[in-house]
Amino acid sequence: MAETGKGVTAGKLAINVQKRLTRAQEKVLQKLGKADETRDAAFEEMVANFNKQMTEGTKLQKDLKAYLTAVKTMHDASRRLQDCLADMYEPDWFGKEEMDALAEDTDTLWLDYHQNITDKSLTCMDTYLTQFPDIKARIAKRDRKMVDFDSARHHFASLQKGKKKDEAKIAKAEEDLGRAQKIFEELNVELQDELPTLWDNRVAVYVNTFQGLAGHQEKFHREMSKLSQNLNDIMTKLEEQRQLRKDGTAAAKTGDGAKSEEANHSDSASSPPKVVQKPGPPPSRPPPRCTPSPDQRQQHVDMSEDEASVPDANTDPTTTTTQQSASAVTNGSDGELPPGFVYKVKAIHDYTATDGDELELKMGDVVLVLAFDNPDEQDDGWLMGVKESHWVQKKDISAKGVFPENFTQKV
Repeated sequence: MAETGKGVTAGKLAINVQKRLTRAQEKVLQKLGKADETRDAAFEEMVANFNKQMTEGTKLQKDLKAYLTAVKTMHDASRRLQDCLADMYEPDWFGKEEMDALAEDTDTLWLDYHQNITDKSLTCMDTYLTQFPDIKARIAKRDRKMVDFDSARHHFASLQKGKKKDEAKIAKAEEDLGRAQKIFEELNVELQDELPTLWDNRVAVYVNTFQGLAGHQEKFHREMSKLSQNLNDIMTKLEEQRQLRKDGTAAAKTGDGAKSEEANHSDSASSPPKVVQKPGPPPSRPPPRCTPSPDQRQQHVDMSEDEASVPDANTDPTTTTTQQSASAVTNGSDGELPPGFVYKVKAIHDYTATDGDELELKMGDVVLVLAFDNPDEQDDGWLMGVKESHWVQKKDISAKGVFPENFTQKV
């Protein structure tokens, strides 16, 4: 018999071609509705789960490899950083030997971390995924054998229904049908046993993978924390020794200067020591919710103008209130003021409202201050008001709210 390739005869090739042709014809007839198709909904669901499981496992494997690559990159960066520190750390500085040992321990810790993840988590996923290609190939083979079974079944049925029955052909078709059915059912039964088991095993695989990863991460960060604390202690001690040397040098210079001063001014010993005035505490900062204004220089100009407009303490309050009300009328309220109006203020800081009854402020907003309906409800340092722009446009105070007084300046 002629050979067409390694281990493949012309006869076997012809049989394979005929099988593919028969399967193609059978699939066409099934799609056209001219032949029934063996269907198994439960098995189809198993196959859908298998495909989902394989996709998820492949993605997890890919992401684990990406994570390992990131660990390797961090390891390389850590090593370069430690080498840089070792090169700059002078031999006579405190803790030189400890610093070198710390660099070696850090490098070893990164190596162990990378290797543990590779050996446990990634290897577990690799082993898990090796079974999928074989099962996928057997599912495809089962589908082909199902088509062969359907084709043999239809061929046998057509011979039985024919007017001229050829018993020899019918017997041959029946034999082919039995053989096709046996092959199909063997594959079908095997896969129906394996696929549900494989689907259930995914939980254990995920648990082992991430539990191992979490354990290695916890150990790595715990040990790295100790090394980081050691590095911090070395740096702290180094700074303390530098400061001691600096203070000692300054003290020596001060002693020499004192001797010179005593020689030149002998009567200075009886004079009282000079008192060095320390600067006062820094000015109080706005409350935490205050957002600094983008241009402090403009804020300073605005605040200077505002301070100039504040009446003198000796001015008659009645006169001041009248002047403020008159100013409010001439500054854009069309002569109509909201009920309970007291005076105007301008925001000198941004304020972000943190509650539903609070008023959102942007630097420069003008607010018409209103009296509280119930004075007992007013908290110290808080005012009630409505934005002037809102009042001018809509003439209602439904949008009123409370805001911190120290975020504003009277106008």
